[in-house]
Amino acid sequence: MASSVSKTNWHDLRARLISAAVIVPVALACIVVGGAAFDIMVALATVGMVHEGATMLGQSWQVRAGNWRGLLLLAWPAVAMIAALRDQWGAAIGVMFAGFIFGAASWAVLWVAILGGLSLLWLRHLPSYGTVSILFVILVVIASDTFAYVAGRLFGGPKLAPRISPGKTRSGALGGLAGAAVVGAMVAAVSAPGTWAGGLVFGALLGVASQCGDLTESAAKRRLGVKDSGRIIPGHGGLLDRFDGLLAAAPLAALFSLAVSGRPFWSATAADLAHALFSVPVGLFPAS
Repeated sequence: MASSVSKTNWHDLRARLISAAVIVPVALACIVVGGAAFDIMVALATVGMVHEGATMLGQSWQVRAGNWRGLLLLAWPAVAMIAALRDQWGAAIGVMFAGFIFGAASWAVLWVAILGGLSLLWLRHLPSYGTVSILFVILVVIASDTFAYVAGRLFGGPKLAPRISPGKTRSGALGGLAGAAVVGAMVAAVSAPGTWAGGLVFGALLGVASQCGDLTESAAKRRLGVKDSGRIIPGHGGLLDRFDGLLAAAPLAALFSLAVSGRPFWSATAADLAHALFSVPVGLFPAS
């Protein structure tokens, strides 16, 4: 019986590792190289996530004259990404808001995918600490997911949210939070000496956001009656399954970055955050 449980708990680990071995080097190369490589990767992923979300909602993708609405839906995130890359952030956010014309459900998909994509572009294009900011967020999210997966299967215990995601445990959530905090502190210590404490705190905050994103996507899939958002990534499912945590953590990190200038976002103090909260970020929306 114990052997059977063990196999059930770890049956998808091999597929997850193989997928990671392919995805991580490619993504890392795009992040380090930056420029068009990173921008195209983010734009394609954003469009792909909208496609997955709309498919779960029942959108038909047959190419025919009457399917102009579906094609327009896929073009919507691409337009937002192009506007951002032209430094028209106000227009990009406007496109995101204007997605309500597709209806509430499709708008929710557009909102999540576009906001996540714009946040990643914003972080990577920061004048200072752009590359390391992206790496910080991604490594923290990966740590949260990995440590939660391992801790949950090693320790088990009470379920975290059985009605939403029966497989997630409280021990896994705590393990994921600890992993996110530790990895955040490590990345901060290496990239910006003296900021490890901030890395610990902001790593934990992003870890919480990542787990909330994961639970939100699980709730949406349960309501729609689907197991995975797609099948493009073996062991993980679809893009939304893989990036649900990142879609929640990246906007939070981008928001924190508005509180500092020329410093990593995890070095922001309570005073920085309070000042940013009550100040108008004039430079956010450049003139046309």
